[in-house]
Amino acid sequence: MLPIQLFRQNKELILLGLAKKNFKETELVDQIIDADERRRQYQAEHDNLAASVNAISKQIGMLMAKGEKEQAEAMKAQVTAQKENIKDLITKTSELEVLLHDTLVRLPNLPHDSVPAGKTPEENEVVRTGGSIPTLHDNNVPHWDLLERYQLMSLALGNKITGSGFPVFMGTGARLQRALIQFFLDYNIKAGYKEYCPPFMVNEDSAYGTGQLPDKEGQMYHATADNFYLIPTAEVPVTNIYRDEVVAESDLPIKMTAYSPCFRREAGSYGKDVRGLNRVHQFDKVEIVQLVDPAKSYEVLEEMVAHVEQLLQLLELPYRILRLCGGDMSFTSALTYDFEVYSAAQERWLEVSSVSNFENFQANRMKIRYKDAGGKPQLLHTLNGSSLALPRIIACLLENNQTPDGINIPAALQPYFGSDSIN
Repeated sequence: MLPIQLFRQNKELILLGLAKKNFKETELVDQIIDADERRRQYQAEHDNLAASVNAISKQIGMLMAKGEKEQAEAMKAQVTAQKENIKDLITKTSELEVLLHDTLVRLPNLPHDSVPAGKTPEENEVVRTGGSIPTLHDNNVPHWDLLERYQLMSLALGNKITGSGFPVFMGTGARLQRALIQFFLDYNIKAGYKEYCPPFMVNEDSAYGTGQLPDKEGQMYHATADNFYLIPTAEVPVTNIYRDEVVAESDLPIKMTAYSPCFRREAGSYGKDVRGLNRVHQFDKVEIVQLVDPAKSYEVLEEMVAHVEQLLQLLELPYRILRLCGGDMSFTSALTYDFEVYSAAQERWLEVSSVSNFENFQANRMKIRYKDAGGKPQLLHTLNGSSLALPRIIACLLENNQTPDGINIPAALQPYFGSDSIN
């Protein structure tokens, strides 16, 4: 949520940022400014009346002490009338505060100056590439055929048990999933991230805090009886650990990592773009989250990008890093880097990670603050990234490392998997 002070100080900056994000409901900006001005006007009237009531009440006490009862009673009537006015102002102020909040949460975060203009993924900016695209043997096949050939995963079983888009990994496939999760967590922990095992469902306040609500309500699975939401990413419960907290500046940066299954209702079209593991409704992911001093957040963002990049290098996967354009960014992000890995059998790039700086957008919703050198509470900045999401990593590992005799496992993963190949 954007700070209300920004609307008072720089309306044009907000409008420029919303335009870069291709946000159309710009009339909300004027509605917010108007509601804020009226709320402050009512608050000022309330404060003046309250001060007047206090002053008159003191006079009444003095008059009563002097025995001037008639004049005191007249002033009491004046106080009663003013108190009614105060009640009315409190009601009006409360109504405006609700309106102001409900309008503010409809506005996305503003993009950083470095975010390129654009509306579609084709307008994202390639920052750099790494790794080598493999040359596959003539009889290579996409990962969905490899999953079936080596009996690693079944979407049919998932459909039987639950429904479309819920895979069942089995045998060697389950072992590969477990190996990747442990590899990712160990890698993050070694880099100073503290591991958490959070709940996989959150309440409405938590989903609101990280920006899933109200923006992505249609993409979340909702347990209506308890009003809980199945998490779309571990970012949601992990960041909310510090909701409504004030941390010491000396505790920053706070670095957290967590594994979780992720649940997303996002609908997909038919075809190869969503076949196999390209898009599923339940998948495993390891996440990294940082809470940092605002002055250091963009330095930290680059560190997190390098962290994920090295992970892909260890997996020996060809990748590229994209700086997302305004129109392709999430509701909550100020700057996002996407990581894509090349799928050699499908001959296309697949997104495997997003690393984002939210600046104080999430912190303002969750009221996560730190005390600066002067002891004053300040909003901190939040960042997160996938490190990594498993489905498309597995797809590319299988496709890019397939041989006529089996599937090779990258050297860094072999100690976790317990073998150098799948045969």
